[in-house]
Amino acid sequence: MSVTVTALHERLAACPGAELGYPFGPEVAVYKVGGKVFAMLAGAEHAVRVTLKTDPVLAEVLRESYPAVRPGYHTNKRLWNTVYLDVPLPDEVLWNMVQASYELVRASLPKRIQAELDAEG
Repeated sequence: MSVTVTALHERLAACPGAELGYPFGPEVAVYKVGGKVFAMLAGAEHAVRVTLKTDPVLAEVLRESYPAVRPGYHTNKRLWNTVYLDVPLPDEVLWNMVQASYELVRASLPKRIQAELDAEG
């Protein structure tokens, strides 16, 4: 996988309405939209992982298809996957997972907030 931590931060931050916080300390970057988490980026330089919300059926398929994708670290393992960046994974798969996570969380927001995000982006 050729995705860098910097590129991942940039992609997460570029999602409309994305807010970055560190509620678990400086080692865990938490990205939210509308106050709800859609990504958590953590780890040291060579063991970076990102945890993303995933459709439950797709979560299983991704885990079976890619060794880099594992059940969510310290999350509901049915709804979240953790991707280890030091294990090979096609970049496109990671970017699709990021977008899908954002869209799943965004779709769960009240329609008013979704409309505000539409106006932003």
